Amino acid sequence: MEPRNKTQIAGFLLLGFSEIAELQPLTFGLFLSMYLITILGNLLIIMATISDPHLHTPMYFFLANLSFVDICFTSTTIPKMLQNIQTHSKVITYEGCITQMNFALFFGVLDDLLLTVMAYDRFVAICHPLHYTVIMNPRICGLLVLVSWILSALHSSLQSLMVWRLSFCTGLAIPHFFCELYQVIHLACSKTILNDLVMYCAAVLLAGGPLAGILYSYCKIVSSIRRISSATGKYAAFSTCASHLSVVSLFYCTVLGVYLSSAGTDSSHSSATASVMYTVVTPMLNPFIYSLRNKDIKRALRSFL
Repeated sequence: MEPRNKTQIAGFLLLGFSEIAELQPLTFGLFLSMYLITILGNLLIIMATISDPHLHTPMYFFLANLSFVDICFTSTTIPKMLQNIQTHSKVITYEGCITQMNFALFFGVLDDLLLTVMAYDRFVAICHPLHYTVIMNPRICGLLVLVSWILSALHSSLQSLMVWRLSFCTGLAIPHFFCELYQVIHLACSKTILNDLVMYCAAVLLAGGPLAGILYSYCKIVSSIRRISSATGKYAAFSTCASHLSVVSLFYCTVLGVYLSSAGTDSSHSSATASVMYTVVTPMLNPFIYSLRNKDIKRALRSFL
């Protein structure tokens, strides 16, 4: 196959999950339902935190940001997949593919960084309660979110620019439902050693680093909770972390599941199916986890509705 310059490429083919035509309506209905539930659930969390003055605290400020990012993350991939199923087309333009890949990277990393910031917030609240309002003041909270956005933007821009420099062959079928970075890079005919190096280094820094920060925060939190004498106090302290810990576990377990399944099998379709967990299912479940386990959110939702 002769390599083509990127300006000559008409587009890529997103193969999705199944070639069986009879399953397409079922796939369309399932993903449309999950997408609408994700949008509605996260919008309700955002509106509840805005409308209730009791929720104008750092924890719920970060939660509202996380809900907004979850909406954007899901909207990066699902609408295009639904459009392709509806129009019986698998095509996505070259520019559209790179744009989708850029935003998927951006919101995926931002989701990870916000979970880390929320872990730090819980660490300060439980380990340094007397200094909580001083440490987690509005300026610091805004700065933490801003830094997360900047780091995510720099990472996604770097990866996208490095893909732009690649030359691609004529076989441009992506065995995935969206333009995932790894799949796009390995369609290239030109050398991808530098792309692979940057991709794996970024994974270590932007996934391993936040995970280490979250684990450190929770080690300190557990140590502080164990020093509380009363069982009621221990339960109250742990309950403030339970929802966040559930979301973190769900996010990292699904992400690790995707990459372990990719390493353990040659089937890219199994990787695509596993990717649904962290790109669709996790953002959909987050509002339920926070609303079902949090009395303040439930009260705010009842007042808002």
